[in-house]
Amino acid sequence: MDSTQERSAGRVPAWARGTRGRVLGIAAAVVLVVVGAVTWSGRGDDETGVPVSGGGPDAGLTGVRAPSDATGGTLRVVAGELDSLDPQRSYLPAVWNLMRLYARTLVTYSTEPGATDGLVPDLATDLGTTPDGGTTWTFTLREGARFENGRTITSRDVKYGIERSFASDVIVGGPTHVVELLDDPGNPYAGPYQDEAPDKLGLAAIETPDDRTITFRLRTAEPDFPYVMALPSSSPVPIENDTAADYGRDPVSSGPYAVTSVDAATGILLDRNPQWDPASDDVRTALPDQVLVRTGLTGVERDQALLAGSADVDVSGTGVQAPTTARLAEGTGGDVPLGDRVDEVTSGVVRLLALPTNVAPMDNPECRAAVVAAVDRRAVQEQLGGSVNAVRTSQLWPRGLVGGPEESDPQPDPDAAREHLRACGQPDGFHTVLAVPDAATSVAVAEEIAGQLGAIGIEVEVRPLAAPGFYATDVGNPDNVAANGFGIVLATWTADFPTPGSFLVPLVDGRSVSPVGNTNFARLTVPEVDALIDTARTAGEGARTAWRDVAAAATATGAYVPLAETRVQLLAGQRLRNGVVMAAYTGYDLATAGVR
Repeated sequence: MDSTQERSAGRVPAWARGTRGRVLGIAAAVVLVVVGAVTWSGRGDDETGVPVSGGGPDAGLTGVRAPSDATGGTLRVVAGELDSLDPQRSYLPAVWNLMRLYARTLVTYSTEPGATDGLVPDLATDLGTTPDGGTTWTFTLREGARFENGRTITSRDVKYGIERSFASDVIVGGPTHVVELLDDPGNPYAGPYQDEAPDKLGLAAIETPDDRTITFRLRTAEPDFPYVMALPSSSPVPIENDTAADYGRDPVSSGPYAVTSVDAATGILLDRNPQWDPASDDVRTALPDQVLVRTGLTGVERDQALLAGSADVDVSGTGVQAPTTARLAEGTGGDVPLGDRVDEVTSGVVRLLALPTNVAPMDNPECRAAVVAAVDRRAVQEQLGGSVNAVRTSQLWPRGLVGGPEESDPQPDPDAAREHLRACGQPDGFHTVLAVPDAATSVAVAEEIAGQLGAIGIEVEVRPLAAPGFYATDVGNPDNVAANGFGIVLATWTADFPTPGSFLVPLVDGRSVSPVGNTNFARLTVPEVDALIDTARTAGEGARTAWRDVAAAATATGAYVPLAETRVQLLAGQRLRNGVVMAAYTGYDLATAGVR
């Protein structure tokens, strides 16, 4: 299996891609010792081995797995490496899921089964209003929400939390959408720690005329702005408790739980926040008395904890590992078949080829078309573990986004590929370099692609590059791509939030090309595509159709060759109650989970 970084490449800030995960080696000896290694004190629970009804396959996708409204007990969560508990510094979906318990936002993701990619009001009374098509947004805070210290949450606290993201010398690692949307390039805001203005009014683009009103004035229209406000990086922070870079050690809760201890050995413990008022929160059920999170576990360790009954939820978003997949197929798991405890999810992580248009001969559309015609997605799917682990795709549009282009599932066409080679002046083929992260699965896919292209005369050198610098510098710098002759880049991509614009713009907007941390891997700069993006941003009710036009136009350039979208199998713990699959985080929603 690929590393966590490969699974969630698009979630990681451009400068840091490749730093999160590691390739997981799976050995039989490890599997044997893991069950004993991952143990829990239970914090008073004595129901570790008591199974609940599995609910049936995919019960948590469109329904609730093992519904219950009983309170009490300790929810035991397992995770891989976490980056930060500071809401403004995390860029991992696993942590974003955890933060739903202690970091409220103006709006957040719905807990309604089958609709968890949609937004609902949280601290705000609605999803925001815009009088001008998305350039100005106003939210009104609801009454009754308080921090764990008892102080009422105000619009100024929301503003201050967002302002922290501008302090790039202190608050590093988190999303920067608010910086891109709200900062003034002519007079950049350096964040609250360097604010030398006498009045200390902070970022001028955010106005707080009273304690319950907050207005954002964006540089350009952004219909997806409410999704930006749903990121934990947009959560409120009380200025009197801000400890700058150390805030993640003891973040102040605005939700039903507060972080009470962080220990490398025993994990992260969250206890009930007595200041949380359920009347002010329509999202979180807050059923467990405590939540205990064990971090730094490998995928095999997490699986074994779920199988042994010593963990209830894995929030990593990567699903079960290969040895566990084999057990799921057997369907045995004691009183409840393991298959009845599984939800299969299409993750939104798309593996694709980028053909950089600044590297010869990929600067010729016909040469790119030859590659497109030669690709065999079925063979790629097999390298990824078959249909259980991957879904073939030829579209720049994740399956989970409604209203996308129809999937044609094209077969390879070697004859057409050779015709394109003749049209691009390379009848005998050409030589190019395929850059790939040095992760086992990615390298295997790259070698498969190289073999396919070799059959039509395109000689491909597969060049594995160290994962930590792959997205940040190797393919994140267009000049470096050109200098090294990277004619093909094998990458994975996923959006920060489930909208077409979030997926497409970083990949295909020519104005998004940057010298550092570039995510337009193909260096696609087509004015017609950019114009379609501008149209889609202001299309209103016809936005899905407009974004489909963007996807179709970008795909037609041949600069990107979508291959497959990752599927994961989520395994519910034996005690998990109210298991609802959160589509945005590819895991069970911690905001509703219980154990009784």
